[in-house]
Amino acid sequence: MDIIYFVAPLVLSAILIWPVRMVAKKLNLYAKENKRTIHHGKIPRIGGVAIYLSFMIFSMLFVKENRTFDGLIIGASIVFIGGLTDDIFDIKPIFKLIFQFAATTALVFIGNVYLNEINLPFGIVLKMPLLGYIITYLWVIGITNALNLIDGLDGLAGGFSIIVLMTIAILTTVIHQRNVFILCLVMAGATMGFLFYNFHPASIFMGDCGSQLLGYFISSIALYGFKSTTFITLGVPIILLFIPIFDTFSAIIRRKLKGESISTPDKSHFHHVLMNGMGLGQVGAVLTIYIVTALFGLTAYLYVYDEKLGVTLLVMLIILFEIFIEYTGMISPKYRPILSLMDRLTERGKENRNN
Repeated sequence: MDIIYFVAPLVLSAILIWPVRMVAKKLNLYAKENKRTIHHGKIPRIGGVAIYLSFMIFSMLFVKENRTFDGLIIGASIVFIGGLTDDIFDIKPIFKLIFQFAATTALVFIGNVYLNEINLPFGIVLKMPLLGYIITYLWVIGITNALNLIDGLDGLAGGFSIIVLMTIAILTTVIHQRNVFILCLVMAGATMGFLFYNFHPASIFMGDCGSQLLGYFISSIALYGFKSTTFITLGVPIILLFIPIFDTFSAIIRRKLKGESISTPDKSHFHHVLMNGMGLGQVGAVLTIYIVTALFGLTAYLYVYDEKLGVTLLVMLIILFEIFIEYTGMISPKYRPILSLMDRLTERGKENRNN
């Protein structure tokens, strides 16, 4: 029964949280408090260890080993070690990037997973051997860091990842990617076991070792699962990962407009705006992002079966996001092209009625 692929790692991960939390307390590995964080008190920050161990054990038990699997597992281990090193020693960003680059290299050259062509609608195929390597590195490293960025509220990164992984698992049944299906269920189960302790109020955080592991795995498994399909190669992964992609680009633009470094931390991320600006609180903000992520998952699913319907829903969601950005001033209070256009149209409508 396929449910075992989800339940077994879930149970082990939930059990492992206890010894992981004890080790974290003994080594004083607590999440730091600063002006950007919203938690209070001493909370262990290496919960990703439980996710990693559970995933590794059951992926090796359930998945038939091949070259791709080896590359994926080696890469996941490298990025996990890099994240754990940062959780323990607070290494500089350049060293984290080196670990991520090495992990992507394992995926590409050991696992043979890279973007060598892009499948466009109407049977158009673009061959791009050299550019494909560059896009693959940018994609995996970019999503790895993007997921790390949204790990700012209790249960956010874990719940988001579970929804995305389950959506990929469902989609891969359509294109008969059995290994991808199993791996997604195993990682989703391992993450769910952790989420029981991480949902608000959290008693443990996943840390960089967890968020980077999930970001790397999702970006890699999406590329592996959909690279040979007939629909747009990166279309489905981009739809599924719209929130972290959108949040990352918004942060870059926002900081550039302020004349700040793109690595400067702030409290203007999507989840911060929902929690503080919209007054939803932690739980409300997290549940809202869960729902939005599920909507994008539905969009990706519809896109596979009905391209026009999927694109229509995607455009509607993007327009709503754009209006949200402008209304909340998430990028800049002066940035409001659609709202300004709506204001002008409303004013003209009033003038016409008065005349």
